[in-house]
Amino acid sequence: MERKTKIKAEDGKQEIWITREFDLPVDMLFMAYEDPEIVSQWMGTQVLKLENRNHGSYLFETTDLMGNKHRFNGTIHEVVPNQRITRTFEMENTPFPIQLEYLEFEALDDYKSTLTMHVVYKSVDDRDSMLKLPFAQGINMAHNRLQDVVGRLK
Repeated sequence: MERKTKIKAEDGKQEIWITREFDLPVDMLFMAYEDPEIVSQWMGTQVLKLENRNHGSYLFETTDLMGNKHRFNGTIHEVVPNQRITRTFEMENTPFPIQLEYLEFEALDDYKSTLTMHVVYKSVDDRDSMLKLPFAQGINMAHNRLQDVVGRLK
């Protein structure tokens, strides 16, 4: 089955581009990143904090199959409703450094929208290490859940 979430990673660059078209109006797609209850459902994580505003922050916690807890956090630098979120992302207690994420939301029409994520890593090696994980599969699965969870709200 073809993955609907596309990842572009050019050799020798410390960035990736993630794009996905959703069968959702742009305000509902944006809400999927703004509403803690919805974020929790599609990400499969506990939202401990989500201050979706300029200079806000977030903290998520998930538990793996062996019962180990993992935390993800960041600073939200900019929020423009239904247009963009600029934030950092850190996986606590891992060797991965903080990454910078630019999320762009675009309406294609009244019923469809696109999310484009531009993710910048500290180095090419850090980016390549991330891509060796089941990263592409995981983000595609998460975006599939996002479509299902928010699609039921229509």
